[in-house]
Amino acid sequence: MSAMMSDSELRVERRSGASSTTPVDTDRISDLQDSVKRIEDMLEKQTLSPKKPGHGHEGVVDVVLGAQWGDEGKGKLVDILSQNYNICARVAGGSNAGHTIVVGDKTFKFHLLPSGMLHPGTMGVIGNGVVVHIPTLLKEMKSLEEAGIDFEGRLKISDRAHIVFDFHQQVDGVQEGNLGRNKIGTTKKGIGPAYSSKIVRNGVRIGDLRFFDDFKERFRALVEHAERAHGNSLHVDVEKEIGYYASVRELIVNMTADTIALTNTAFDSGKRILVEGANATMLDIDFGTYPYVTSSNPSVGSVCTGLGVPPNKISNIFGTVKSYCTRVGEGPFPTETLGETGDTLRKNGGEFGTTTGRPRRCGWLDIPQMRYSTLVNGYSVLNLTKLDVLTGMEEVQIGVAYKFEGKCLESMPSSLNVLKNVQVEYEVLAGWEEDISDCKEWDDLPTNAQVYVRRVEELLGVYIRWIGVGQDRLAVIDRYDRYTGSP
Repeated sequence: MSAMMSDSELRVERRSGASSTTPVDTDRISDLQDSVKRIEDMLEKQTLSPKKPGHGHEGVVDVVLGAQWGDEGKGKLVDILSQNYNICARVAGGSNAGHTIVVGDKTFKFHLLPSGMLHPGTMGVIGNGVVVHIPTLLKEMKSLEEAGIDFEGRLKISDRAHIVFDFHQQVDGVQEGNLGRNKIGTTKKGIGPAYSSKIVRNGVRIGDLRFFDDFKERFRALVEHAERAHGNSLHVDVEKEIGYYASVRELIVNMTADTIALTNTAFDSGKRILVEGANATMLDIDFGTYPYVTSSNPSVGSVCTGLGVPPNKISNIFGTVKSYCTRVGEGPFPTETLGETGDTLRKNGGEFGTTTGRPRRCGWLDIPQMRYSTLVNGYSVLNLTKLDVLTGMEEVQIGVAYKFEGKCLESMPSSLNVLKNVQVEYEVLAGWEEDISDCKEWDDLPTNAQVYVRRVEELLGVYIRWIGVGQDRLAVIDRYDRYTGSP
């Protein structure tokens, strides 16, 4: 053996089991050492200078989330932004979501389709985390066609997304009715029962339609399980249902794709992806006011689990918050304002559910709730909507602290017994009379409106980039000149 052999080569020789009489391939060892050195250098660079998504040739994944109890105006921001993105994706929930977009004299109401579908250069993706009621989806598609929106080839549905069947909606209604006084306030769109089927592992997925014999077998087994569980309160015409899905199968299969591969490949090739959140953080199954919540995770984690992109690909998280606060359905609502003020907010804000038509409960902006939402989601910036609704009020209040049994709470309580009994401390600010619906720039806003926005920023420690001043899609002030992020 050559006396020139290094210690590292000797170690390699011994680990490989070579005897003293076996010649050593020094060129091979040298190549291995070079490879190890390159890997070490690469790891050192990644540790010292981690790559930020959106730089170089990589794409962008930006996220629009609801920061309160829903109905904050996420769809409007998505509509504004999506023209600058290649893909607009839904990642959680189902037809229980409702996003309204006003374009001139036309009003579009989205429940399953991504709002970005209104832009001809944007592809819509329904991710694996969404539960899809196919009749509702087809109805929405038809409404777009009737409005002259050409989306042929621009909608892709995950083959891993689960199907909401009509009987899931029946079950939803039965379960809600059985709760009596303790009802949740569900939309009865079958979302919870569909996610239950998914978790029990007997659900049926969009991709199952490709192999229709398997689809029929799985559907029959699912119905049998549901009828056993609910007895005489549920009966499903299995053959009728199978006939319906046979009639729409080809249409759905042609839109079905591996959206995990699609979105990640798009990102790697430099494409821009916008995720449209549904529902909101305070309705999150884990972080919300359980059990008065939805059955999915409308917080930032759903981007990874519901679209299949890793967290290091996420660039910006845009939280959407009303200038006041609303809630639909049951559950605690600390800043709820009853009487004349609540009625004024409801009337001026048009606070009636897009999906159910139910009047929304109204109240003042809740800072402890928003701090919690910010903690969970890590918002890059905020989109403050419906500032115009506060116009004409002599004074505007902001809930700034919770007290329980005389002590200030430092975090959002998980116990509803605590949350429903908190005392809210308010700050009172002067209102404004000026009409702000035509304001285009920050400096156009009345001084008192500016004071309100700045105070919210100060209390939350998050910059407010967008300010909604009216219903139209263009009635938004963009403070981009004061912001260094993207897009």
